[in-house]
Amino acid sequence: MSVVYILAAILIFGVLIAVHELGHFLAAKLCSVQVNEFSIGMGPAIWHRQKGETEYSFRILPIGGYCAMEGEDEDTGNTRSFTRQGFWKKLVILAAGAFMNFLTGLLIVAILFSGARTFYVDGIQGLAPEVSQTGENGLMAGDQIYKVNGWRTYFSGDAQMFLGYSGDSADIEVIRDGRRIVVKNVPRQTCTDQQGQSYQGFGLYVGNLPVAATVPNRLQYTWYQTMDFVQLVWFSLCQLVSGNAGINDLSGPVGIVTTIKDVGTEAQESAEANNRNGLLAAAESIAYFAALIAVNLAVMNLLPLPALDGGRIFFLLVDAVSMALFKQKVPEKYQAAINTAGFVLLMGFMLLVTFHDVFKLVK
Repeated sequence: MSVVYILAAILIFGVLIAVHELGHFLAAKLCSVQVNEFSIGMGPAIWHRQKGETEYSFRILPIGGYCAMEGEDEDTGNTRSFTRQGFWKKLVILAAGAFMNFLTGLLIVAILFSGARTFYVDGIQGLAPEVSQTGENGLMAGDQIYKVNGWRTYFSGDAQMFLGYSGDSADIEVIRDGRRIVVKNVPRQTCTDQQGQSYQGFGLYVGNLPVAATVPNRLQYTWYQTMDFVQLVWFSLCQLVSGNAGINDLSGPVGIVTTIKDVGTEAQESAEANNRNGLLAAAESIAYFAALIAVNLAVMNLLPLPALDGGRIFFLLVDAVSMALFKQKVPEKYQAAINTAGFVLLMGFMLLVTFHDVFKLVK
């Protein structure tokens, strides 16, 4: 079954990249930009057909695709080329790929949550005796944990993660009887857990609070789950920048494929041990992880880094400001040089992460 999970992981990558390029394609057509070729897959073509100005093709390697627009990197003189379009059309086309990835993640979550009966959020089951900030304006058993250090706790497990990365103190916002209460500077200290053992923490006994999965709640928590994915990306980036996370915590394509295999295998074994359909459980777990990857790709692709769509959007904004202030754009040769250098650095970084993933496999 491991081979099946690995093939599923490769297929997920291919579909998500193809969906991303489909976003660019649909937006380009909507904005009347000439698309020379739209391809599903990479490598030699196994099928292609010319329809109007666009060649449509399927290629042998199911690892993505591309949307080749006229004048994408230089002015070809064609009035329908990408470079001849206005600010808003360029913005829509560049952002459409990430939007499609985000929408894909949202739809996967909606399907997975369509049969949900109960959602669970973080709540305080009790407090260690060492916690002093308690009472009506402090923390109390039964409170729903809403935020930790400004990070929203959408689902059960979020609070423990954010508290784990907190420093010597944490700001905790809770909901009690529809009222939000913010308790600042809850200290990390020596506390007593529910078994009477000492540990370093914030003294919160965190448990699950159930939320009925009514139709409105399913829609709401579908959105919450997708935004939780977005927040997880930003939180991870913040930890990376602050030094709380390092290269050991990063995964490239090899690491993600390995994780998908592990997720599928563990879900199947757990389900079969409880006399449930193992393949169905594995499929659901892999689909959930695919939704996470889809949203992750959407957010990462919009970062203002060269060689990414976010970098091109950044230059688009710089050009708009430059035109407003100096009546001229940043020369394309400089943008091309920065994008090329950024692409080389990005590929080098991905190679480093991939090497590290392979090293972890053979270690």
